[in-house]
Amino acid sequence: MPISSQIAIAAQDYQRNNALLKKGIDGLTAEEWRLRPNDSSNHMLWIVGHVVWTRSVLLNFLGTSWTRPWLSLFARGAKLDEAAAYPTPEEAMLAWQETSELLTAAMEGAPDEVLDKPSPQGIPSADRKVSGVVNFLAHHETYHIGQVAYLRCWLGHGGIAG
Repeated sequence: MPISSQIAIAAQDYQRNNALLKKGIDGLTAEEWRLRPNDSSNHMLWIVGHVVWTRSVLLNFLGTSWTRPWLSLFARGAKLDEAAAYPTPEEAMLAWQETSELLTAAMEGAPDEVLDKPSPQGIPSADRKVSGVVNFLAHHETYHIGQVAYLRCWLGHGGIAG
């Protein structure tokens, strides 16, 4: 089933983000995953975990359930807590891979009846439908991929694009 035109650009963004995130974490040490420029910024592990959490929310909107016990550590509004029991970078990237595959399938199979449902309160949606939520969350993810790119350069590694 082809991807609905309502979310086709978002689907392309998610595919591009898959490749960019892999470049963003390539060659990082376990220590680098937890370094941050200052006390008010997040580290790489938190950003990846947050995007995985966001993908799990999106999967639910599209009718696919996926979760991990640690997801709430990365929920909207959650603050980085150095004492928290975060997953390892490997666990976070396995979750990223799983959600990537599920998200691709969910978007390919998303019927217009699902995409046309009213969007939930509190989540931006230009069309006030689930399709708008899909599009907004693709933008949200791209924003965070930009943070990954910045952190990668801050850590002394090369850029991820260009």
